[in-house]
Amino acid sequence: MAQIAPTSSARAKLNTTLSGTPAQGLALGTWGFFVGFAAVALYGPAAKYFQEQMQLGGLAVGLLVAAPQLTGSLLRIPFGAWVDRVGGRLPMLTLFGLSLIGMWGLVFILFTVKTLTVSVYPIVLMFGFLSGCGVASFSVGIPQVSYWYPQSRQGTVLGAYGGIGNLAPGIFTLLLPFAIAAWGLAGSYLAWLIFLVVGAAIYFFLAKDAYFFQLRRQGHDLDAAKAIARERGQELFPTGTVWQAVITAAEDTRTWGLVSLYFVSFGGFLALTAWFPTYWVNLYHLTPREAGLIGGLGFSILAAVIRVFGGMLSEKFGGERTAVVAFALVLGGALVLTFIVDFGSDFVGEIFVALGMGIGNAAVFKMVPKYVPEAVGGASGLVGGLGALGGFIIPPFLGATVDALGARGYAGGFFAYVILAVIAIAVSWNFHHLDLKTRRQPPPGGLRARSL
Repeated sequence: MAQIAPTSSARAKLNTTLSGTPAQGLALGTWGFFVGFAAVALYGPAAKYFQEQMQLGGLAVGLLVAAPQLTGSLLRIPFGAWVDRVGGRLPMLTLFGLSLIGMWGLVFILFTVKTLTVSVYPIVLMFGFLSGCGVASFSVGIPQVSYWYPQSRQGTVLGAYGGIGNLAPGIFTLLLPFAIAAWGLAGSYLAWLIFLVVGAAIYFFLAKDAYFFQLRRQGHDLDAAKAIARERGQELFPTGTVWQAVITAAEDTRTWGLVSLYFVSFGGFLALTAWFPTYWVNLYHLTPREAGLIGGLGFSILAAVIRVFGGMLSEKFGGERTAVVAFALVLGGALVLTFIVDFGSDFVGEIFVALGMGIGNAAVFKMVPKYVPEAVGGASGLVGGLGALGGFIIPPFLGATVDALGARGYAGGFFAYVILAVIAIAVSWNFHHLDLKTRRQPPPGGLRARSL
């Protein structure tokens, strides 16, 4: 039987129950990302205190500072897919709930156990995994914001979303050492827990899903919900084939090339946001506050801000060429950090790495819709989720290098970034070559080559 479309009066009546605006969707989606993503810096600025109290080796410290990145990376794909089913509000609140459990557990341990010993390490590590669930807020906020805006506004609003949200780890890396000096370790994490509670409450009371999801919850079928939402200005809608898109993207070898690039750029950003405070404290004997200033301003915040500029460069010169230059900057900075043990030179090396990773992050996502156009959502999930695993894998390696080489390992460990940068340059150049070949000799039917 043919479906009867809602009458104008019925639609008007229904429209009165809809709430929220695109500006509100952008503001609260960005807020949720900012609040959750701060967990990247959960243990990095405080690593010295945990290391001294629990007598940890380099590998154990590296694993500790990387713990939030593991759950934050692995949960990106399923939670991003969940948004297409229910909207962004419920997935974001679920991540906040898991993060709150982790932060509450950490605060409880710090207040009840006066002297931390290595026996407490597994518990602190576990609460780090839970707290890191908020890091996955990135993949929830992206579609939540996107569904509020037309296609023509996506670049602008997602640029604002990513730029502001990415500032959180740098700001917390900057502030946490000062908080620890003023309130102690337990008091600082209690303040963070309060911030998380307030942030989650603000999101709970003010965040709204796009009109389509509100209409579906009110009982309207798919076609009617789309029709009414279109009348209110919504242009983008979930396709209902999220997991198929992930499978399609995984079958394309170019997706894995992009994953490898994002592993170096964004995974590297996460890893060094957590590791640089430890590096500056232990190699140059800076205070945690000084290390927080250098790591927060000189690396994390700089890399987040320059990502916006990287998007502009990618628009003008193409993601492929921009990526080659970006990873060349990472290579130059990594070489300095590896072979020169001098504070001024290594600070410049940190700046170069920050610039390269920030620009590289933008360049990679400029290439995603170009090379995997038939499964952009699936490719974005794989690139964002698996690429971010670099934030978990790299710090333990850097710590193990310190265990093997002693103090020299703090510099020597950066040779890993030399190798990763060389590989990333080669992959980026391969994409550039593929782009040139496609422009000169387009395949029959307009289909691009399926492999790198």
